[in-house]
Amino acid sequence: MSTMNRRNFLKFTTAAAAATPFLAGKSAFAADEKHIVVIGGGVGGATFAKYMRLYAPEVKVTVIERKKEYQRPYGSSEIIVGNVDMNDITISYDALQKKHGVNFVFDTVTGVDFDKREVSTENGTKITYDRLVVAPGISFDYSGIAGMDTEAAQQAIVHGWDAGDQLLTLQKQLEAVPVDGTVVVVPPPNPYRCPPGPYERAGLITQWLINRGDKNAKVIILDPKNGFTTDVTMLQAWNRLYGFNLPKAFEKNYKPEQVATFTKHETPGKIQWVMAEEGGRVVKVDVAAKTVEAEAGVFKADMINIIPPLKAGKIALDLGLADKSGWCPVDQKTFESTLHPLVHVIGDACIAGEMPKSGYSANSQAKVVALQIKALLAGQPTIEPVLQNTCYALAGQSDYGMFVADVFRLKDGKLKRADQPRYLPFNASTAQYRLSAVYLHAWMDSFTQDIFS
Repeated sequence: MSTMNRRNFLKFTTAAAAATPFLAGKSAFAADEKHIVVIGGGVGGATFAKYMRLYAPEVKVTVIERKKEYQRPYGSSEIIVGNVDMNDITISYDALQKKHGVNFVFDTVTGVDFDKREVSTENGTKITYDRLVVAPGISFDYSGIAGMDTEAAQQAIVHGWDAGDQLLTLQKQLEAVPVDGTVVVVPPPNPYRCPPGPYERAGLITQWLINRGDKNAKVIILDPKNGFTTDVTMLQAWNRLYGFNLPKAFEKNYKPEQVATFTKHETPGKIQWVMAEEGGRVVKVDVAAKTVEAEAGVFKADMINIIPPLKAGKIALDLGLADKSGWCPVDQKTFESTLHPLVHVIGDACIAGEMPKSGYSANSQAKVVALQIKALLAGQPTIEPVLQNTCYALAGQSDYGMFVADVFRLKDGKLKRADQPRYLPFNASTAQYRLSAVYLHAWMDSFTQDIFS
């Protein structure tokens, strides 16, 4: 699907955010039919609602969601560099309601009585459930970054990692970077949403500065980690495109003959990656001075983008669904909470073995949980799940893509990654990288339609 067609599709789906009113005790469903309540209308919650209705149309499904439209975080870094606009990432719930019969309550959850199986909302509605699915997404923890613990600091240096207007703030901040300026990007520690995402964002910003005509602009990544998903192919791409020099500490991740293919540039490249072993961990930020202090030293920047450590969404924390890790433990076969019965947690918030936190993972988990709940409601055995994830990313140029693809199966009660090739081969051709970029945009379209159409 072309970019124009993709935009037309998304604009069509956002034409109206229809609200099917929920009236306690009144519905189009029979009184004895089972009722599944979903907290959260993001990728996980919306996918579950749609597929629960497809798999078991006799089951009533109600989604409680604060916002009447959804803004997809996947692919949203392209907002910052102007490749797409906010209309392109904004999606209506209309089809889920009218086509699939999903009830929506646009309200904020204030509590759950797990004994009564009852959800309370800000507007005073109480909704009972037979099973509850919680898809709360993520929240952000600045407590470990000195200088970032105030609201003023967080408004000045935004993360833009959950869609929304912060993306427009980052866009304006990028446009304000002076010619040949410096941008600092700080990825979060593991685990976090969209593993290749911060590095794709850094590449996109680098390419934007080049396209503007900057000859000596720099994008510096200060990383608390020594590697990231798609790092082997991403660093190879940066070496080719942006004069990136491979860190000596990272050479062990390649074969000697592969290291020999990297160009050794005489000067630092337009994009630089300071990994943890080289002092990339950030310890302090001075918002007023626009400096970031890492273990390697102090970095002065014209624009700073810090993605702080992540935790489960606030509602999951408030409801006691998370453990000390800040994430929600679940039975990894059914995704039922190990802390509260009859409650399933899916998507970024849950602890799902070796599965990453991504939209694709949430979508895959949601479909499996719909099947598991259908079986549980019928008193039948649950299935042995097989789950998938694929993450796409751009190196910076819009025609230079890459991916990671995985299959996960249960082993000793934990989801484990199958042993199979995950990435493009190291010697992938230019045509293969271009094709990966085509796949990225085609996936974005089909994935969105799978969830919301």
